[in-house]
Formats: sequence, C-alpha cells, structure tokens
Amino acid sequence: MPKIITDPEKIKKLLARGVEEIIVKKDLGEKLKSGKRLRIKLGVDPSRPDIHLGHFVVLKKLKEFQDMGHQAVFIIGDFTGMIGDPSGKSKTRPALSKEEVLKNAKTYFDQAGKILNFKKIEVRYNSTWFCAMGWEDILKLVSKFTVARILERDDFSKRLKSGNDIAISEIMYPIMQAYDSIEVAADVELGGTDQKFNMLAGRDLQRKMNLPEQNIITVPLLVGLDGAQKMSKSLDNYIGVAENANSMFGKIMSIPDSLITNYFTLLTDLSDEELEKIKADLKNPKINPRDMKVRLAKEIITFYHSQKSAEAAETEFNKVFRDKGVPSEIPEIKISEKTSCSKQGRTMSVLDLLVKTKLVSSKSEAKRLVEGRAVEINGKTISGWKKVVEIKNGMVIRAGKRRFARITV
Repeated sequence: MPKIITDPEKIKKLLARGVEEIIVKKDLGEKLKSGKRLRIKLGVDPSRPDIHLGHFVVLKKLKEFQDMGHQAVFIIGDFTGMIGDPSGKSKTRPALSKEEVLKNAKTYFDQAGKILNFKKIEVRYNSTWFCAMGWEDILKLVSKFTVARILERDDFSKRLKSGNDIAISEIMYPIMQAYDSIEVAADVELGGTDQKFNMLAGRDLQRKMNLPEQNIITVPLLVGLDGAQKMSKSLDNYIGVAENANSMFGKIMSIPDSLITNYFTLLTDLSDEELEKIKADLKNPKINPRDMKVRLAKEIITFYHSQKSAEAAETEFNKVFRDKGVPSEIPEIKISEKTSCSKQGRTMSVLDLLVKTKLVSSKSEAKRLVEGRAVEINGKTISGWKKVVEIKNGMVIRAGKRRFARITV
C-alpha cells in the first residue's frame, strides 16, 4: 500500500489549486493530516464516447489524491448512464441502451487512462447494486428524500417554470448518485460545480443512514474555445484528449487571451511561481500573448503525446498559419459525380464544392464562409458565393482556419 502523504504544504496545494469549493474544508483538512487513507469517489456516466480537456480538470484532481496515497474509487455509471444526468439540461435526454453505455465506457477508459493509472484504482459499476434492488429496497431509499428538496435544483425549477417536462427517472438521478456513495463508503466526492446538488444529496443520505458524511470538492467548469460557455462537444468548443497533436495545437492557439491563465492553472502542473510570472507577463505590453499560447499548447501536448510531438505540431502550425502553407497531411476527397461542363472544363459551384468535400455541413455555412473571405482554393481567396470553379485534380481547398481538402478527380 502506498504511504499516505501528510505534508502540510502539499495538502494546502491539493485543496487550493483547481478547486472551486470544499464542503467542509476544515474537516477535510484534518482528515488529510491524520494520515487516514481516504476513499475518493468520482462517478462518470459514459453518455458519450469521447472525453475532452474539461473532463481532465476533475480527473487531474482525482490523480492528485491518488498520488498522496489515498484510494481512488472510479464509478462507471452503467446503470445511471441509461438515464443521463439532468444537471444543467433544459430538457429530458434521450435514453441510452445498456450496449451503448458499455461501448462508451470502453472508450472512456482508453482515454482517461492517459491521465489515471487504472491498475491502482478501484473501479465499480453501479449496475452491480442497482440491478440487485427490488421495489422494497427502492421505496426505502426514496423515502429518505422529498420531492420539494429534489425540485430545489436550479435546472428542475427552470424547466417547471418554462413548462418543460421532467421525467420521474430524472428525479431519481440525484438519489441514485447519492446511493453510490453509500455502496463505496465514500469519504470524499469530486465533481464539477454543476454536480454540487447531487453530491450534497450523498451527504444527506449518509447522515440519514447514520454514516460519516462525505466531504465534497467541486472543481471549476473549463470554459471552451469560444471563451463564453463551458467546454462541450455539443457546443463544438472542445479539445478532445484523443485528438492528434496538430489539432490540439491549432485549437489551443485559437483560445481568447483571457483564458490563458485559466488554462495554465487547470490543465498544467506549472508551479505557483511560474503561474504568477505568466500572469505578470500577460500584463506586459511588450510580450505577445501568442508566445504564451505556444507554451501552453506544448505543455498540454507533451502530457498527452510527447515533447517531440509538441515541437512538430508547432512547426506544422507555423507552416500553415504563419507562412500560409498547406498542412503536411490533409484529407483527399474524390469527386466522382458528373459536373457541369464549360469551355474551361468540368465545373461546380463553390457552395456545392464545399458541401461535397464535407468542409461545411450546409450551403448556408458555405455562403457565410465565402462572404467572410474565409475560403481559399489553391491559395486564392474566393470573393463571391455565386462563383463557379473549374475542378482540377490536386486542387487544395481551405475553409476557415483549420479545414483543408485536396481534390482527386
């Protein structure tokens, strides 16, 4: 068994960096100093197959507890995942099948394994206990909660006021998450700020069952690439942990300057002294924020890939965005359908071409990009959305900053 680290400075850092709120901080601090091996719970519902840097924030905190010698308990919500966590949702989620949840869980393990060592983690599936419960067990459990208490949740109250439905299964969700804490005897539960209600329900249930109440640590929700909303696949403002180095580099370079410090704090292991220097440098008009983003990108890519990959990604980025070159590897799209003929040869409207190459999802998006002078063919900007272009073998199309395609006729 690993030795429990009780160094006051390390405990102080554990409870400060990347932490939004602790319930109850004094109590948890005393437990950490006592040398007792705590059971640190993190539950995930694999409702989607991919994880992004927003998930990394809480996974990193779990790893920090693990590195201090405590027992990490990773709950796969293969049962609750079929309901879907209603936190922050304005409407009921579509139900997932057991097969979909387990398939997503496999992908989740592969990606989370870039951060956590699952050989040293206690992994539990909550279907183990929920599938074994009968109606009598369920009624005993739900009797410890009131409808009024559950409906205090902001997302539920907003949905009621707006006339949107709330499924009974969704009302059950925080109760089920709370019961997970009973089954694994959680001392501490980790989660994003949007999970606070569910984690408090765990404390309430433990108290009502005469068990020690778990402490709670909420971590900030990472703001996405748009600089406005939390990182999310559905908002397409995310960086996936399984993305290649070039994609990661390009996306990190696109973040607003206002997020640089936040990303360094939540996504890297730089010392507090280095973070303070970065904050000071960002206030210095002589220092270009672009250079800070380059360092950030290389720190993150080195963690998920390697230092060599980070250096290569910087070279590729400079080639494409600074020197206006073409990426070393771009998808080739075969144009096999009949095109219009003219004296110039085979032709196609620029809007149809962008849709055909899948660089855009619709003609309206294509039109918007052309009007914004964000479409190039062989390095020349397309100025009019009504333009008809001659289709030539090997021509390179660029849409926006990072989307490229090479045509094969």
